[in-house]
Amino acid sequence: MLPCGYKVVKIVNTINERIAYLIKDLGITKTKFAETINLSQPFVSAVCSGSKMPSDRTLSDICREFNVSLAWLEDGEGEMYVQRSENERMALMFTDVLAEADESTRKRGIAAALEMPPEFWDNILEYAKKITGSK
Repeated sequence: MLPCGYKVVKIVNTINERIAYLIKDLGITKTKFAETINLSQPFVSAVCSGSKMPSDRTLSDICREFNVSLAWLEDGEGEMYVQRSENERMALMFTDVLAEADESTRKRGIAAALEMPPEFWDNILEYAKKITGSK
């Protein structure tokens, strides 16, 4: 028996094994994992089994949505989870948005925001807080 607070960590050698381990560690189903990053459950199962490889975009989505270290996910180095600063979270989101099609809602929304006069930003911030329930 291990002392209180310690947990057994399975050695995971491949990116596929690390993704399967992450899903188990998160305590969610492959279906929930897939839904969170807009993938199909069969694709996630294929990745976990090693018959498919995740794309760079999928890796980015996993890191962003689950606060996972890209170094750990790709190479098994360092801690599995990371605490991201607000700037790091925004940089990840903007990287994803830039990779989207020009007609995507997020890209069009940010483009529209770039055209707004500065005096509108307080109103936009209040509206965003209202719909997200943040303070």
